[in-house]
Amino acid sequence: MATPKIGLALGGGGARGMSHIPVLEALDDLGIRPHAIVGTSIGAVFGAAFAAGKTSKEIRTIASATFADRNAVLSRIWQLRPKKFQELFSGNTVQFDPLKVLEVFVGEHLPKTFEDLEIPLTVLATDFYGCEEIDISSGALLPAIAASAAIPAVFRPVKLYDRIMVDGGVTNPLPFDRLPPDCDLIIAVDVVGKPIPRIGRQTPTTMDAIFGTSQILMQSITYEKLKTRQPDILLRPEHDNIRVLDFMKTDQIIAKAEPLRDQAITALTKLIKR
Repeated sequence: MATPKIGLALGGGGARGMSHIPVLEALDDLGIRPHAIVGTSIGAVFGAAFAAGKTSKEIRTIASATFADRNAVLSRIWQLRPKKFQELFSGNTVQFDPLKVLEVFVGEHLPKTFEDLEIPLTVLATDFYGCEEIDISSGALLPAIAASAAIPAVFRPVKLYDRIMVDGGVTNPLPFDRLPPDCDLIIAVDVVGKPIPRIGRQTPTTMDAIFGTSQILMQSITYEKLKTRQPDILLRPEHDNIRVLDFMKTDQIIAKAEPLRDQAITALTKLIKR
C-alpha cells in the first residue's frame, strides 16, 4: 500500500508555536515526511526548518538552546535595538526588524532559498495596503519568513515584492486551505490560543489587550473557515497563560504540548490504516 501524501499546516501564535515541535516529533516517530508544508508566522519558521531536512530532535534542541540563557537572549535583543535615537519617536510602536531578528536567532539553521528546501514550503504573509493574503513559495527564504512573522505590535512591516507585508496571521492564521490539492491527508496545528487573565488583575495590560485582541480575531477567522472545510487532523495545545512573547518559557511550552505527540500518532495511524 502506498504511503499517503501528508500535508502539514503550522499556524501562527508567537511563543505558543513551540507546541509545533511535538507534532513534528510524531511525524518522525512514524517515519513520515510531509508531501508539502504551509506555515504562518512562527509556523513558517518551524515549517522551514522541517522542510530543510532538520529532524524534530534537532529542532527541539535548537529551540531549547536558543532560549536557555536569558542573558544571552537579552544580549542578542540589545544588538537588534534601533541604533538611531529618533527611531524611538517616529510614531511607530514597532521597534525591531524581523529579518534581522531571524538572521540573529535562526539564520544559521536555514538555507537561503525555498529552492534549497527538501520539502515544498509555502509561507503566508499579509499585504498591508492591499488587504489580502500573500502566499510565498519561491525565492529568498528568510525575507519571506520575516514578512510572515511581522507581528504589528512588535516588528516593523517588511517590504517585499513591492508590497508592505505584515504577519500572515492577520489573514490566515491556520493555512491548511493552502496545501496542494493532491494531499491525501491534512494535519493542521492551531497554536493561536486565547486571552487568559493575569493573576491579580481584573483588566488586561495594554500589551495583553493588543495581543489578546489579535488572538480573538485570528480565532474568528479560523472558526469561520472550519465551518466549510476541515483538516483530517486538527491539533491544539490546551489554552493557558503563555503570552505571545514568552519565548523564555520554551521548555515549559514544549513540555505542556507533549500530549500532541501521542494525539498525532494515534490519529495518523488510524487514518492511514483506514
